[in-house]
Amino acid sequence: MQSIREAHERIRDKIHRTPVMTSDVLDAMAGSRLHFKCENLQKVGAFKARGATNAVFLLTDEEAAKGVVTHSSGNHAAALARAASLRGIPAYIVMPENSPLAKQAAVRRYGGDIVLCEPTLAARESAARAVMERTGAAFIHPYDDLRVMAGQGTTAIELLEQVPELDVILCPVGGGGQLSGIAVAAKSLKSSLRVIGVEPAGADDAARSFKAGRIIPMLEPRTIADGLKTSLGGKPFAEIIRLVDDIVTVSEDSIIQAMRRILEVMKLLVEPSGAVGYAAILESRVTAPAANIGIILSGGNLDLNRLPWQ
Repeated sequence: MQSIREAHERIRDKIHRTPVMTSDVLDAMAGSRLHFKCENLQKVGAFKARGATNAVFLLTDEEAAKGVVTHSSGNHAAALARAASLRGIPAYIVMPENSPLAKQAAVRRYGGDIVLCEPTLAARESAARAVMERTGAAFIHPYDDLRVMAGQGTTAIELLEQVPELDVILCPVGGGGQLSGIAVAAKSLKSSLRVIGVEPAGADDAARSFKAGRIIPMLEPRTIADGLKTSLGGKPFAEIIRLVDDIVTVSEDSIIQAMRRILEVMKLLVEPSGAVGYAAILESRVTAPAANIGIILSGGNLDLNRLPWQ
């Protein structure tokens, strides 16, 4: 927990303290009080700004001088490029060649140097190693990194300051960096709090791994929630097994319905990965009548020309 507190002090002037928003309409539908932590309004449009910024600003001057490298097709790519630009160092971002042009453009806006590769994990890892060997840049993993996990955990510090009476937190889970960080912070601050991970049924490796007590990799994820297709990291999983109360899954239809209802009622644009927590409410996957439930809206980056209900 100390590393999460230190991370919050380190990054608080470099990120948004995102608002917690509520809706009487959605509360009445759910029979609970819902508190939406709006990381869709975070820098770069996602919670990833927290972990990437913490990791970059933890580097020594000697390490930082040669820059940073990662492989990511999503929000971590832009987050790391932004964090590197704040520190005035190079960022080398390995991205699959089929990455959306909008996401590539976001990385370039923050000054990231994009290296395109074949759209496989092996190709991404190989390309990242080649960049490290060529430049000496420090590798920062999107989620399997204690520095990144600590940064993501700062979300829970803010949320519990904003809503101390919380009973439950619903958090998306892909690689596990956010869920593990939030679980460590939340349980340290309020041990009675239930922390529940949520993921798509078509990418349910975390739920299966949680039940089995060991990581079961996701081989062929099928979901519109592209940010949750990654398999669990070993470091996050160790904390998830220790502290998380449950992991539930939701359908694709529920994810789309959640996105649409949040947009229509709360006027908030949330990407599929960020909507899974509210989808769990729609499916009654969490039994907590009259409870105060925190829902992490983890990101808001999506292609407006390809909304899933169009």
